[in-house]
Amino acid sequence: MTVKLNHTIVSAHDPRATADFLVEVFGFPPAVPFGPFLCVETANEVSLDVMAVTGEITSQHYAFLVSDAEFDEIFGRVRERGLPYWADPFSRQPGEINTNDGGRGVYFEDPNGHRLEIITVPYGG
Repeated sequence: MTVKLNHTIVSAHDPRATADFLVEVFGFPPAVPFGPFLCVETANEVSLDVMAVTGEITSQHYAFLVSDAEFDEIFGRVRERGLPYWADPFSRQPGEINTNDGGRGVYFEDPNGHRLEIITVPYGG
């Protein structure tokens, strides 16, 4: 048996706004309700199951491997929305992208403060 990640839960104050953000920025298919979740399906069959929470949300990190064309599209939507972005996970290089491992990468946040990352080359080349 091959072990694969199937889904992860994304905590959100407003699940609909968060699911719509993920769908719009990344170009995913529309979210599908399942019990208390709004499930956003990625291309590799891993779903981001958005769940309502009250109180403080602990920021999580979600990294997405994308093609060069997808990077341009997603990063274009990030800039169109006027979202802050950084070249590094510690927000020390605002308004920049990185070229780690010969690819391109950038970090930005969802409406709940989760740190999202798009990269065109996996770490380690």
